[in-house]
Amino acid sequence: MPFNKQKKLGQVFLKDKTIIKKIIQAGRIKTQDQVLEIGPGKGILTQALVKTKANIIAVEKDPELVELLKNKFKNQLNLKIVQEDVRDFFKKNKDKQLKTNYKAIGNIPYYLTSHLIQLLLESENQPQEIVLMIQKEVAQRIISQPPKMNLLAASVQFYAKPEIICYVPKTAFSPKPKIDSAIIRITPIKTKRNINRKFFKTIKAGFKQPRKLLINNLSDNLKIEKENIKKAYQSLNIPLKSRAQNLSIDKWISLSLLLIEDNV
Repeated sequence: MPFNKQKKLGQVFLKDKTIIKKIIQAGRIKTQDQVLEIGPGKGILTQALVKTKANIIAVEKDPELVELLKNKFKNQLNLKIVQEDVRDFFKKNKDKQLKTNYKAIGNIPYYLTSHLIQLLLESENQPQEIVLMIQKEVAQRIISQPPKMNLLAASVQFYAKPEIICYVPKTAFSPKPKIDSAIIRITPIKTKRNINRKFFKTIKAGFKQPRKLLINNLSDNLKIEKENIKKAYQSLNIPLKSRAQNLSIDKWISLSLLLIEDNV
């Protein structure tokens, strides 16, 4: 069945084989690795992945594309194609099909980016490596450091080390999108998951109105007296006039431990 080329489900399809090679290299894929491919589309990246001799689980939502993929790869023994929204794939505990230290790779719809990264990083079975094609501007936000820290960057960097591998022009896709993209590699790091509730409560409060002084955001949104926040600032050497974008991940973690009670 020929696939209707309209932009369904926010899809654009990668056509540049040089970029495909860069994605594979960024994933550091080896024989016998297990790879979750998210949104394989017409299978151009899938084709390169199966040649690595890794074991691929390709999760595709669109039934027309699934039919196309099954016909294209019907004799491929190291590929399993699953018709499902990747969000449901995880919610229904189907990620138990995934071994420890699997790798997640995909050219994903832009609207799904933040939610998908959160889903992967918060999973009990985190990927060993995440390599995604995402909007260039979003990739730049994710890798931000003080004084340009933001809520998305803090949320990702709590769990992982992100790095931009390269930028990808809109001409590498069909149909051509309106914006450029980037390949980003996100490598999970060991975190103390018992503190994540405190951390996320604190950063959400701190970034609620980024133009305000951080102490005002924290006091208003966490209902904490400013004198108590000032004491925490002093112990962590945080300037009184800091804004949310000025704090590093380590400072955010330390501040959350000082400000949020264990029973909150």
